[in-house]
Amino acid sequence: MGLAPAAHGGNRTGRMFTGDRSGDWLFDALHHAGFANRPTSQHRDDGLRLRDAYVSATLRCAPPLNKPLPDEIARCEPYLLEELRLLDRVRVVVGLGRIGWQAYLRARRRLALARPSTPPRFGHDVTTTFDDGVTLLACYHPSQQNTFTGKLTRPMLRGVFLHARALLER
Repeated sequence: MGLAPAAHGGNRTGRMFTGDRSGDWLFDALHHAGFANRPTSQHRDDGLRLRDAYVSATLRCAPPLNKPLPDEIARCEPYLLEELRLLDRVRVVVGLGRIGWQAYLRARRRLALARPSTPPRFGHDVTTTFDDGVTLLACYHPSQQNTFTGKLTRPMLRGVFLHARALLER
C-alpha cells in the first residue's frame, strides 16, 4: 500500500509503481522475496507477474509535491475500500510510507474489520497484528528522498518483503 502513482511513472504507464525509480526499488524487493517473476516493471505489457501480492495506493493520481490534502485522500478512499473488500484472502499488508500505512489503518476502521492487538506504531519493519490474523508491516517509502539519503537502503526494503514472505509461510 503506497502513496499514489507517480506522475511520470504509474500515471503514464497505467500500472502502479511502474516506470519510476520508486518502482525500480519496489519490484526489485518483490522479486527478491519471490512475489514477482522479474525485478523490473517498465510498462503494463512487460511480462511482470505478481504471486501472493497486490500493489495498491492511497490515491489514484499524483498529488502536488507528494503531499496529499485530506480531501484528496477522502475522494480516493471509496476506491481503496472497494479494493480491500474484493481482496478477501489478505494476510500481510506492507504500508509503504506513513501515508500508505495510515490509509490501511483508516480503511480497516471504515470496513469495521478487527482491531489491532496492540496500538499501531509506524517505524521501518515494525509490525501491527490484528485480531483477525492480518499483519501490517510498516516500511519507509522507496521515494528518491529516502533512497538517495540512505534512510532506506535496498537491503532494508528487501528485508521487509522477506519478513512478509516469512509471515505468509507460517
